[in-house]
Amino acid sequence: MNNNLIKIILAVVIIVLGLLIFRSINKPVKFENTLNLRGEAIIGKLKDIRTAQNIFRNQYGHYTASFDSLKTFVKAGKIPEVKIIPDPADTTFTRTISDTIGYISIFDSIFAKKNYPLEKLNEVPYSKGDLFSIMAGKINKGGVDVAVFEVSVRMETYTKDLDKQLVVNRIKELEAKSKFPGLKVGSMTEASTDGNWE
Repeated sequence: MNNNLIKIILAVVIIVLGLLIFRSINKPVKFENTLNLRGEAIIGKLKDIRTAQNIFRNQYGHYTASFDSLKTFVKAGKIPEVKIIPDPADTTFTRTISDTIGYISIFDSIFAKKNYPLEKLNEVPYSKGDLFSIMAGKINKGGVDVAVFEVSVRMETYTKDLDKQLVVNRIKELEAKSKFPGLKVGSMTEASTDGNWE
């Protein structure tokens, strides 16, 4: 075997090894970037659901466990448009008066600017049609009944097309820390409307 042939074989081996190393390093980085991008879209939707649930609770005193009810409420419901003016009888200018000047559609106040597809409110982005899980009820905190809700999606729902081993590793990592393996807002055990990303 002459020297030139050995050099060519070594060059090919070096290139192949370089590509394999690059792919092994790049794969987790690409997975993280994709997971973050999908997470942002899902979090945006969970925030919208939380806003709608809070308005629903303000009107009815409880949250709903039905996306159909929530969508109907957002589509048909109205909230008062309030104008706050200084109290003319107050010489210290510290008191205000709230005056309802009309009513505005809930959909227009929350979603209209985004051209929001309300019929897909419960659809998980990047899941090919899977839906969020929704629960609502009441829990007793310090002798007081408190309305609660939880909307969630497990990670495997929105990572079906990603590297299965990397998904399994991430889920195990989260479960080892006693964290929910996915994204959720609200809680059925705590009086909280926080998201688990916050």
